[in-house]
Amino acid sequence: MGDITTLLAGTAAVIAACAAARGTWSPCGISMLSSITPMAERGRGHRFRPTATWFVVGAFTGGLTLGLVAAALAAGVRAAHLHPTTLAALGTAAAVLAAASDGHVARFALPIHRRQVNERWLDQFRPWVYGAGFGWQIGTGLATYIKTAAVYLMIVLLALAGDPWVALGVGALFGLVRGLAVLLGRRITTFDALARLHRRMAELDGPSVAAVVAVELAAAVLCGWLTSPGIAAAVALPAAAVALRRARVSGRAQPPISTASTSSGTRRTTARRVPGAW
Repeated sequence: MGDITTLLAGTAAVIAACAAARGTWSPCGISMLSSITPMAERGRGHRFRPTATWFVVGAFTGGLTLGLVAAALAAGVRAAHLHPTTLAALGTAAAVLAAASDGHVARFALPIHRRQVNERWLDQFRPWVYGAGFGWQIGTGLATYIKTAAVYLMIVLLALAGDPWVALGVGALFGLVRGLAVLLGRRITTFDALARLHRRMAELDGPSVAAVVAVELAAAVLCGWLTSPGIAAAVALPAAAVALRRARVSGRAQPPISTASTSSGTRRTTARRVPGAW
């Protein structure tokens, strides 16, 4: 039982880091890279460093909140006393589903929601409020736009690991990585710098999808191997070729960068327009 718990916990930690990094490409993540920068904060009469610090703290707290939910699920799985083979099989199935969803295999996609944070907070509240508030929402992984099925996979693996403390720690890791993404904009002091960052993000969108799918499939192989080497080869490896190909195609074409005015008097640059996004 100890081996499968260690494997699931370690895999969940890697998936958490990948899911958090991939979340930077969500409409909400991209908006953060426009709204919390030295240039934007200066336009609102604030300083970037304190606001970014509150954002990271909020995201870390949001990750702890997600970790508490996963910890409760882990406690339930532990109480169920499932056989290690069953846990490994469930982990394999979850990883393959996540990879198929992120790779858009046969147009399959797990359900998501497209909620955005409220941009009015930028003008209505103090920096520590919108910094920590935005950070917490993004750090929970589920309160705003879900960019990758790896978020779901992380929660499933943490539950299957059956260790509430591990679940809490990995949730905190997820929130911390999501929060630290705000530092990508620490050198944005001009509109040209903002546009360059968003162009670079658009260029890396496709490769980031392929990387997440590859990690999800690696998780499927690891869990499948503990179930049966034959299952690992028969299910995960054929899916890898299809899912990775679809992932590369999904990020090949990117809309041009656009710049728009906001109510706070600064311009915001986005990589694409999404219904309901700000």
